[in-house]
This record gives sequence, C-alpha cells and structure tokens, in this order.
Amino acid sequence: MTKEKNYKPSKELPLGFVDRQEKELLVRDFIISNIKEIMIKYGFQYLETPSFEYSDSIGKFLPDKDRPDEGVFSFKDETKWLSLRYDLTAPLARYVAKNYLEIPKPFKRYQLGTVWRNEKPGPGRFREFLQFDADFVGTKSLQADAELCVMISEILDKCGLSKSDYTIKISSRKITESLFKKINVKDNDQKLIALRALDKIDRLGWDEVKKLLGKGRKDKSGDFTKGANLKANDIQTIEETLKKKLPETEDLIEIIKILKDYNFNNFEFDPSIIRGLEYYTGVIFEVNLKFDVTNNKGQVIQFGSIGGGGRYDNLVNNFGNYDAPATGISIGLDRLVYALMQKKGIQS
Repeated sequence: MTKEKNYKPSKELPLGFVDRQEKELLVRDFIISNIKEIMIKYGFQYLETPSFEYSDSIGKFLPDKDRPDEGVFSFKDETKWLSLRYDLTAPLARYVAKNYLEIPKPFKRYQLGTVWRNEKPGPGRFREFLQFDADFVGTKSLQADAELCVMISEILDKCGLSKSDYTIKISSRKITESLFKKINVKDNDQKLIALRALDKIDRLGWDEVKKLLGKGRKDKSGDFTKGANLKANDIQTIEETLKKKLPETEDLIEIIKILKDYNFNNFEFDPSIIRGLEYYTGVIFEVNLKFDVTNNKGQVIQFGSIGGGGRYDNLVNNFGNYDAPATGISIGLDRLVYALMQKKGIQS
C-alpha cells in the first residue's frame, strides 16, 4: 500500500495576474480621486456595470466555434455563454440600448472597473487590469471628442505630470478606410487583420508590421501570427500614406480647429495611430507618455501609450435601431500608476 503524497497548492499566480502592494494602491487611489474630481467638474455621471455580460453583447462571440474564447474568459450558463468584460465600452453600449428612453442625450458617463483579457501575457501586459473610461453618447459633434482630449490632459496635469511629459496623438479611421478602397480591399476579416497589424507599429516597427500585412510573422517565442495577405505594392502604398503628416480628412481638419479654439496645443497628428478596437468609425486619439522609464529587464525605454479612444457611431445600433453616435476615451490605470511611480521615484 503506497502512502498518499501530501498535496501542496501552488504559491505562484497564473500568468498575466499580479499581487499589488500598498504603495502602488495608494498611488492608484490618488489618481482615482483626481479623476473623480475632474469628472464632476465636466458633468459626467458615474456608472457601474457588471463584470459579466452575455458573450454576444460584448462583441467577442465566435459563431464558428463551440466556445467563444478569443480574447475573453467565458463559461456557459444554462443555454447562453457569459464572459468577463473585455472592456467598458461594449457594456456601456448595452446599457444605453437598455435604458435609451430614460437617459439624457447626450449621455456623459464615466466608469472605473476591472477588465479581463484572455490573451498572451507579456512584460507589462496583464490579463486583469483596472480601466478608466469617459464617454459621450448621443452626439455627432466633434466638440465632444475635443473635450475628451482636454479633459484627459487636465487629469494628467492634476496627477503631477507636465505638458512636456505627454502628448495626445490624433488620427482618423477614415484614413484607413480610404486606403482600403484605394488598394481594393473589401473583405472585412482582411481589413481587421490589417488594422490589428498597423496597431502594432509603435511596438514592433514597420519591418515587422509589413510581415503581418503580408503572409504573417513568427515572434521570438516561435508563435506564428497569420498575416493579412496583402500584395507587396499595396503594403508599400499603406506605408507611404501613413508616414505622411497631412491631416486631409474633414473630421481631422475640424477637430484640430476646435482644439486650437480651446488653446490646447499639446497634441500631434499621427496617421499611424490605428487603435485596435473594431468599432471605431472616425476620429481616434492616443495618450502617450514621453518620459523614460526602466522596464522589467532593466532597460531604459520611453513609456509610450497609456490609453486612447475615438468615435464609434454605430456600436449602440448593434442592439437595435438606436440613434446614438458616440465617442470615448480609455486609460489603463495600472500602466499610469507604474509610470507615475517611476516618474516620482516611488519603489513598489
């Protein structure tokens, strides 16, 4: 008779999850208190939605698979799939559709909540993180988009950053839509693969992104990512267009004028800004920190993006015939906490 071994549970965390200590949490509380103060000033309502939504409501359901597992954590409850929310925007769209007759228009809401992403983790990339969102729903006016840029700048200033520490990059999805027409790409799946590839320009550089626009790319771990299978001359056309610095679309010309009317100059036009989410329809923006930090490998790097957003005029319509054009911005609070701790020399 063999003796049963004493079972000891693992003390390690699953990949992509971390314990957060007091110093980090206090910095996070400081940021949150500043956010709430600015949100009250700008007239945004505080909203909280559940952590779980029906999988088809958050836009990640895959009808060609038995389990909707791309990017989300899911389980089946009786007859329907439930998923932990991937972001805070899709739950907002569901909330607006459910309460469309009762809410004011435009509806200005903000939310602070944890989101979960069932994706490959990496340095600084977590499967669970805290996000801040602020959105306008029910207006096509680019005044709303401009106000979000000014507002997020005010939050960063209040958290102790100077204007030289960050910039807001702006572009428009209409640039890429025009490009797809020019190179005759009509397939939506091919467009999405191309957009996801272009969203990695800052992280991977053009040489690697061109592989993703073509046949595909193998990363250092050996994992292969399927490409968009665009022709070489079409890839060249995309690269040449996105390296130009000419804001030629009407929405960009208008928002730049509005920002200047605000006397807000801490922005730059960058056509290579794509934003990875599938539902953007117009102006997009990205908040970039410009100061150096030390990464987990001890290398000095520029911090880069802490979030962004843009106009998504069709998302609420997915739930029915609702006239609810919208725009919003999201900030990854854990990344901002890490950046501020490095900037202020706070050791976790």
